[in-house]
Amino acid sequence: MIFYANSHGMNTNIITIPPQSSISYAMRTQKNKHHGGVLWFTGLSGSGKSTLAQILQKRLFDEGCQVYVLDGDHIRQGLNRDLGFSPHDRSENIRRIGEVAALFADAGIIVLCAFISPYQEDRNRARLAAGDKFHLVHVNASVELCEERDVKGLYRKARLGEIKDFTGISAPYEIPHDAEIVLDTAQHEVEYCSSVLYNYVRTHLFF
Repeated sequence: MIFYANSHGMNTNIITIPPQSSISYAMRTQKNKHHGGVLWFTGLSGSGKSTLAQILQKRLFDEGCQVYVLDGDHIRQGLNRDLGFSPHDRSENIRRIGEVAALFADAGIIVLCAFISPYQEDRNRARLAAGDKFHLVHVNASVELCEERDVKGLYRKARLGEIKDFTGISAPYEIPHDAEIVLDTAQHEVEYCSSVLYNYVRTHLFF
């Protein structure tokens, strides 16, 4: 991509040149011995998204996989620290993450994205960015259960009105109906759920 700036330093024309690389996606997957992919974990705060993503990352890493976890805590401290929690900012947050995750997958990496991502439209956009490398994981747990697990005290603050636009309390969560995997963390232990995830990755991303 080439930028031409005017005398004020502003970009007036952008010419996009398709990137050229001597390293193909096929070469990357052959070296890694697995395909790149985006496992997108969606669910309420406290449902178990990050816990399951971290467990899966450790197991895959120990087997020599190229794998990385993206979650809300460190993304909002850096890349998206300029965004709040309004519907518009939530959408932009997921749009940016979806594009970054798609680049990870194209590089042959298995990227595990743990984000509430409450809106179907935003999840659709993330799926579109990654194409057939995208796999949606719905980590299902009720608001009541997530409140019981409330280790960060977020639900309590939301109930007191100290946190605005909190998903499940003062902002909606649109349940996905297109998930490749649905994990009910109220009914199943972490060990069972992590085994389901691992077996899915072995089936769909390994060769």
